[in-house]
Amino acid sequence: MPAPIRVAVTGAAGQIGYSLLFRIAAGQMFGPDQPVILQMVEVPVEKAMKAAEGVAMELDDCAYPLLNGIEISDNADQGFKDANWCLLVGAKPRGPGMERADLLKDNGKIFIGQGKAIDRVAAENARVAVVGNPANTNCMIAASQAKRLPADRFTAMVRLDQNRAQTQLAKKASVHNTDVTDIFIFGNHSPTMFPAFHIAKINGKPVPETIGHHAWLQDEFCSTVGKRGAAIIAARGLSSAASAANALIDHVRDLTTPGKIHSVAVKSGGHYGFDPNVWAGMPVKTTGHGTYEILTDYPLDDFAKQKIAATNEELVSERDTVKDMLG
Repeated sequence: MPAPIRVAVTGAAGQIGYSLLFRIAAGQMFGPDQPVILQMVEVPVEKAMKAAEGVAMELDDCAYPLLNGIEISDNADQGFKDANWCLLVGAKPRGPGMERADLLKDNGKIFIGQGKAIDRVAAENARVAVVGNPANTNCMIAASQAKRLPADRFTAMVRLDQNRAQTQLAKKASVHNTDVTDIFIFGNHSPTMFPAFHIAKINGKPVPETIGHHAWLQDEFCSTVGKRGAAIIAARGLSSAASAANALIDHVRDLTTPGKIHSVAVKSGGHYGFDPNVWAGMPVKTTGHGTYEILTDYPLDDFAKQKIAATNEELVSERDTVKDMLG
């Protein structure tokens, strides 16, 4: 077997972390032959640290063959030390009456510290995947603190939106979700994101041709995918956890599988009309273990351009809100 890789996970004792860690230890993220060392990073609060200790006990009790060690820390330099992958799951949730700008600023402080620590102590080949919301802008903040690690090492997750869109299209067409391909997410991980149905295919045929219900695609479909998180909170009283963890498994697994084409939020570089310096969801092709290229040749119709302009406007507004935090 290869040498173990170190995987740091923030918010390790939270709901997403609890849904995630066991699957990483079972080999579902990095493969059935890749040993891992889990570095669980929590906030310096006794309750959180005790919860993390309990999760570590459960991981031990599973006797996973691939799990070569567990470390628990409330210190960023210790938690990210020599990490090959840094999964930034933990973030402050939006509370009652809290404005989005307040959430951006509160979480921005967290991601400043984490970005600096990762750049300082993580492995030379370290890669970062951000889940904690607002994920795109938190990723931008963390990346802006890095002097050693380049911007393309920092990605944010829009895979949950892709998975949601894939399933909604499959249900509408009464097909299995594996029959839906080439569904990509453009923009922010927020209700403004655009699930590009005009590119997607069902059994090899364009979605608009197969479904034929353009009003549904433009309105109900986009709205359902964009507001799915809120619908889940309304239904279960808690935010998405298992599905978010599953999407992060998909996100990292596909970024470590050459040839995979999937949706990832990356520094846009100005492609598809996005501001060059925001992190935006778009289609990428994995070229190596964690490396990728942005696929820039997908066509945009007028509706797509309109939707992308709206989500880009939100991303630029978020960047302006946290401009004093960008390194």
